[in-house]
Amino acid sequence: MFTGLVEAVGTVVMLESKGEQARLTLNLPFASELKMGDSVAVNGCCLTVDALPPGGAAFDLLTSTLRVTSLGDLHAGSCINLERAMMVGDRFGGHFVQGHVDATGRITRLETSGQDHIVAVSLPPEVHLLCVDKGSLAMDGISLTIAELTANEAVFWITPHTWECTHLHAARVGQAVNLEADMLAKYVAKLVEARLPQG
Repeated sequence: MFTGLVEAVGTVVMLESKGEQARLTLNLPFASELKMGDSVAVNGCCLTVDALPPGGAAFDLLTSTLRVTSLGDLHAGSCINLERAMMVGDRFGGHFVQGHVDATGRITRLETSGQDHIVAVSLPPEVHLLCVDKGSLAMDGISLTIAELTANEAVFWITPHTWECTHLHAARVGQAVNLEADMLAKYVAKLVEARLPQG
C-alpha cells in the first residue's frame, strides 16, 4: 500500500528486454535501505526488488506489467517517481494507492499559472468512469486532486513543491503516464454493477 506522496526521484540505468518480459535497473537514493523482496512504486507501479546492484535495485517486469503500464517506454536516463511501501504508524497524507496501474493516459497540456502548473491528461473510458471532480487519481504514482474533469481528460493544478520534487518538471506533452483510479471508487462501481439488471 502506498500514499501517492512521491518519496524521491531516481533514474533508469537500463531496461533490458527478455522476450515478452523485461528487467528494469534503477539508481535509487534509498538503495542502501532496501532488501530483497521489498515493494517500491516506480511511476506508480508496485514492483518487487529482485536484485541489489551497488547504488540501485533491479526489478523483473512481467508481460502484463508491460502491457498495462508505460514502463516499457523507459530508457537509460529516464527520470522516475519512487515511493516505498507504507510503514504502520506513518502519516497518511495522500490517498489509498495500491500500485496496481489500471491504464495509461497521455499528457495533453502543460501550462504555467503564476507559480503553479497546469497538467491535463487523457483518460481512457474505464478510468474516466471512476473519476469525479475534486476526487483523487494517481498519475505515475503521484496522488493528485482532479481540479476539472472534462469529457475525456483530467486537469490538475500542480504546486511548485510537487512540480520540483517529482518527475513532472521533466514531463512533456504526449508522454504516456500510468493511471490508478481511486480504490474506493472501484469498489463502489463493482457493487453498483452487481445490482444492475443483467443485459
